[in-house]
This record gives sequence, C-alpha cells and structure tokens, in this order.
Amino acid sequence: MIQDSVLSAIKAHASPPMPKHSRPIVIIGAGGIVRSAHLPAYQKGKFSVIGLMDQSLERAELLAKSHAIARTFDNIDSVVQFAPDDVVYDIAVPASQLSHILPHIPDGSAVLMQKPMGETLEEARIIRYLCRTKGLTASVNFSLRYSPNNLAISALARAGLLGDLHDLQVQTTTYTPWDLWTFLATAPRVEIMYHSIHYFDLIRSWLGNPNSVYAKTVNDPHTANLAATKTIAILDYGGNMRVFVASNHHHNFGQKHQHSFVQWEGTRGAARISMGLNLDYPMGVPDTAEFAERGCTEDCWQALPVAGANIPDGFIGTMGALQAFVEGSTSSLPTHYEDAFQTMALVEALYRSSEQSGEVLQLGD
Repeated sequence: MIQDSVLSAIKAHASPPMPKHSRPIVIIGAGGIVRSAHLPAYQKGKFSVIGLMDQSLERAELLAKSHAIARTFDNIDSVVQFAPDDVVYDIAVPASQLSHILPHIPDGSAVLMQKPMGETLEEARIIRYLCRTKGLTASVNFSLRYSPNNLAISALARAGLLGDLHDLQVQTTTYTPWDLWTFLATAPRVEIMYHSIHYFDLIRSWLGNPNSVYAKTVNDPHTANLAATKTIAILDYGGNMRVFVASNHHHNFGQKHQHSFVQWEGTRGAARISMGLNLDYPMGVPDTAEFAERGCTEDCWQALPVAGANIPDGFIGTMGALQAFVEGSTSSLPTHYEDAFQTMALVEALYRSSEQSGEVLQLGD
C-alpha cells in the first residue's frame, strides 16, 4: 500500500508552476476551445482576460459579454495597439493561421499558441523562425502535460514508486463527433495532428524522442469527408521498452467498452490515468489516476488524489508555466516552441511511416 506520507507528497507536488504576479491576457480567437477550455481555465486560475478578438466581431462580443471581458476586436492590429507591454497573447486559432498572425505580434512578447504548431513540419519551421527572429517567449498549449492526473503520476515516479519504466501505452476507443470542428472538413491531416499529438507529446515528456516510429493512420467510412481519424503507432525506444498508441474515434456502440487511458509499467509499479473528456464527449466524465505495486493481487489498484481535469486545469498549467517562466520564477518552459517543434517532427515521421508500405508477406510455394 502507498503510505499516507507519499500520498501527501504526491498531492503537494502535483500542481503546475504558477507566476507570483499574473499578467493580463488577450485572446485571439473565439471558437469552441476558447469557450470550453481557455476561459474557464483562466477564471479558475484567476488570470485576467482583458480583450478578445475574432474575425467575427459578433462572435467575439457574444463570448466576451458572457465572461465580462471589456474589449473586443476583429483584427490583430487593433489588439496590438490596445495591449499593454506585459500582456500575454493567447492565440487560439486553426493551426494554418498561426504563421499569418505571428508577424503582427510585437517583438519580445509572451505568446501561448494553441496546438498544433502548424499543420505540417514546414509550417512549424516557419513558426519557429518567426518566434526566433522576433524574440518571442512562446509556448504551445500541450495541456495534457499539465493535466492533474499526469502530474500525480509524475510525482509518483519522482518518489521512485514506478521504478524503471519499460512499458508505456495510450489507448483511446471512443466516439468523437468530429463535425463539432467545421475547419477539420478541409484539413489535410486530422487524427494524429489534432488529437493524438497530445499523446505523442506526453510520451516525449516522459521518454524523450524515439529512435524510430512505425505507424498507420486511416479514415473511417462514417466520416468519409475527413482525413484519417484512426491510428495505430509504435515508437521504438530500443532495449526492452514497449511504447504504442492506439486511437479509434468511431466506437459508436454505447459506453460499455469505450476507454481512454495512458498506462505506465515499471520495475516496481504501474500507473494508469483516464482521460474522461474523451468519454461521452463533450460532456465527459471525471479524470482518474491509479497505482498498483508489482506482484499485487487483482484488487490492489489504488486511486490517487486528482484535483481537477485536463480541461480546464491543464490549460491553467500551460498558461501558468509560461507566465512563471517569463517573470523568472521558474527556469524551464517544458512546452517551449523549440520543444514543440520536436513533437511536430515526431508527428511528421508518423505520417511518413503511414504513407510507406509495410513489409510484404512472402508466401512460399
């Protein structure tokens, strides 16, 4: 059994970094992710949103009114003229628009970009170039790293209770209503780029970059208008490490056999977190975290304390980490654009692997 002192330590260290003095935020974009994640997160985290911009001023005004945001805009230049020097630009737009917005952001600004970092590795290079040349302190919103249940498992691992990791798997079998995101109808890449990218980024945060990848991502007959929405991928870390991601968003057969989890196995113990939002989306169910010691019986999995969920708390984490880094109260920024570029390189490798033929079966006479 986990000692109470260890549980207390996990709870104490399962919080994201936060700034001592928060900076004001202006949000560029007023879509569903802003409504369901960014704004609830900033309200809960006590961050001040002073302005909201969208190409549709009516949409911006409606959302701003419901969250008591004083100023709205329909173009980026008006946002920049209004924003104070210490503002954080929270850019929550489709990935293809990032390279068009960043040139307008003042040099040296703090920026949080909604994932992914472009729709291709070439777009990611352009975004990285813009961030470098403009001296931006920029981060990408890989919120799963700061999901409270992942932070709990990270604390568990730091306490040595997992031992040496040798197995990490992510499995998602759910029903996702893709039509909620209208821009995906024309997106050349869907499942890996807009969903499982979170999983691959999370794996990188634990294990670093793999040696190589094997992947296949395919479309589904029920969403024939979309690019691939089902994925299986193996990440090669050498030795005895097994790492894979399996994602199916078309299990429209009730919730009995739906699941969405990350599972770690080590020489001393195992842990699993559930990603509750994926189940019964968009309502979701609570996130969970569990731990079991190696060699225990079937009923020995223990629930770990989880205060919150990926949405909104993971979004508090990405903003809090950025602001803490900008003010100098933390020395690292895990979701920095340079690190996010490496996640984009991994995604590109997965798509390249999927496009290649596998080993052909050779049958003898």
